[in-house]
Amino acid sequence: MRQAGRYLPEYRELRSRAANFLNFCYTPDLAVEATLQPLRRYAMDAAILFSDILVVADALGCRVEFREGEGPVLEAVRSVDQVTALRPEGVIPHLEPVFETVRRLSRELPESTALIGFAGAPWTVAVYMVEGRGGTDCSTARNWAWQDTDGFGRLMGVLVDATAEYLIEQVKNGAEAVQVFDSWAGVLAETQFRQWVIAPTREIVRRVNAACPGIPVIGFPRGAGAHYAAYVAETGVDGVGLDAAVPASWAAEALQPRCAVQGNLDNQLLRAGGPALDDEITRILKTLASGPFIFNLGHGILPDTPPDHVGRLAEHIHGWPGG
Repeated sequence: MRQAGRYLPEYRELRSRAANFLNFCYTPDLAVEATLQPLRRYAMDAAILFSDILVVADALGCRVEFREGEGPVLEAVRSVDQVTALRPEGVIPHLEPVFETVRRLSRELPESTALIGFAGAPWTVAVYMVEGRGGTDCSTARNWAWQDTDGFGRLMGVLVDATAEYLIEQVKNGAEAVQVFDSWAGVLAETQFRQWVIAPTREIVRRVNAACPGIPVIGFPRGAGAHYAAYVAETGVDGVGLDAAVPASWAAEALQPRCAVQGNLDNQLLRAGGPALDDEITRILKTLASGPFIFNLGHGILPDTPPDHVGRLAEHIHGWPGG
């Protein structure tokens, strides 16, 4: 659901200046510009920090590499000894360039534009670290979690600590809300969902609330299905991101009375455009805009999305009564 990305030609030009993707994320001049680019085109109500969920894994000492056409490739962590070798004390110093980006954005953004920080949820970051890459069925991580709950739990504990510290530091440097992306939440059965998605998120929310009172926390358990209701009720999030499969009418009835909802336009439809896009935007607004609601996509914007379609979306929302 990040605004910046390969769909903007100016982004692609900016990306070419960095040696690699992590270098891009760790170079404040580039990360600030990447964050601001969509705002210049579309007058968005909020900016989301340009970074990546795997910077925490990198900061812990797990080698991360982004390969063209392949995505992230990591040095797999699959034993307690490897967890013990991680370096949690180095997370905040390692991520100082990200905090510099946040500080600069907080100065440059107009007061009317909110700055949202973010991190990957512990379960999702653990999946990448254990599997060694994305695009898998997460079976290695799930098997470790079932077969050696204590050992896998040690990795999750490290990630809960690092993620909470990372989000709190973003707020201290100027973020006005934070989001926790759990992109792989939907692969888990109920027992593991409660143990590895709900419980860690609840602890992160508790720590952020204690350190930064009044700062909203948005959770995004992609693919959670019927587990969305428990996630909202038990984690304490102030808002919840909805993937495109969540019925808006159900969200209005089951989730919106408890917290703000965010979503959930199909990213494929945004790419396709046309009258169907207008109709779906209107349907979502009619269903959700009378309650606490942030219009967004149901998942990340696709690289070949025409920028004009994003402009059409923004105009439609800005023109909505009360929008």
